[in-house]
This record gives sequence, structure tokens and C-alpha cells, in this order.
Amino acid sequence: MRVITGLARGKRLKTLEGDDVRPTTDRVKEAVFSMIQFQTEGRRFLDLFAGSGQMGIEALSRGAAESVFVDSNYKSIEIIKKNLNFTGLIKNAKVLQINSLDFLRQNNGKFDIAFLDPPYNTGILQKVLPDVANHMQISGIILCETSRNDNLPLEINEFMLDREYHYGKIKIVTYCHRSFLDNE
Repeated sequence: MRVITGLARGKRLKTLEGDDVRPTTDRVKEAVFSMIQFQTEGRRFLDLFAGSGQMGIEALSRGAAESVFVDSNYKSIEIIKKNLNFTGLIKNAKVLQINSLDFLRQNNGKFDIAFLDPPYNTGILQKVLPDVANHMQISGIILCETSRNDNLPLEINEFMLDREYHYGKIKIVTYCHRSFLDNE
């Protein structure tokens, strides 16, 4: 697992070991950042269910103004901090050990990009999506990584399902605000 491009290009990141860990593959990460390549610089990025923090780190490496890393697992938080220190990107990062729903209910800020990669097929994604949508800028994009057979809603508050991409057993779904889809 490595940073693909930008300030920390080529740096290898650490991840937790074990069967419960499922880092986003480099192929999927490249695809996600191709989708948002012109929307990352200077923006505020939320890495919810951050794991190793690789998605938020990639965003920072590509010029995001800030990445907020949220994970409830203490070991994940430690790995994220190590990866941020190793890449030299910690000054624009906020790392929080908290349950995703608790974070969303306490947070007052808005995000430009949110990446959600919770454990697959648990219903957690469907549960947090409305709260995530409430914390997005109107021009923002929500990206969800899930299993190919997981059903996601067509709309969440004012955000509508825009696109769906398949990479083997993995599905990436994007949501955009209704006003941006009406203009296409």
C-alpha cells in the first residue's frame, strides 16, 4: 500500500494485520482519485472508517487543505498517526478516535469530499449516509466503498446517487447534490 502521487508519492504506508482488515486496493484508490482529481486541491476531506488513513493521506498528498480521519479502533488511530508522521502530512490532519455516528452528531463542519469504507454488508453505511450528507458542502461528493451486492439508497437527503463503478467484488458509489445533477 503506497501513496500514488503528490507530495508523499511512493511512500509505503503501514496497515493493521489480520482478517478483519481490508485496505482499499491501489487499483480502487487510483480509480477513486481519478474521479475526484480536479476536486481535491484546497478542499476538506473526510476519511470515515479510516483504517490506515490511506485515502485521507492520498488526498493530503494531492493538495487537500485538510483531512479528518475518523475511526473507533485505537490501533487504527495509532497506524494513521504513524503514517501521517512518516509522510510528513500531519500538520493538515485531524485524527479522531470516535464512533462514526457520534462524530457526525458532534461535528459542526462541512466537507467537500467524504470517503466511507465501513465493514461490508453490516448496514453501517446505510445508517451513516444521512448524517454524512448533512455535513457536506452543496458542491461536495460522497464516495462509498462497499461490496458489489450491497444495496445503497438512490437518494440521501438532497444527495442523489450519481455513478456506480465495479472492481471485482468491490463497488464504488458516488453521490452528488441534487442541484448539480439537475444541471448535467
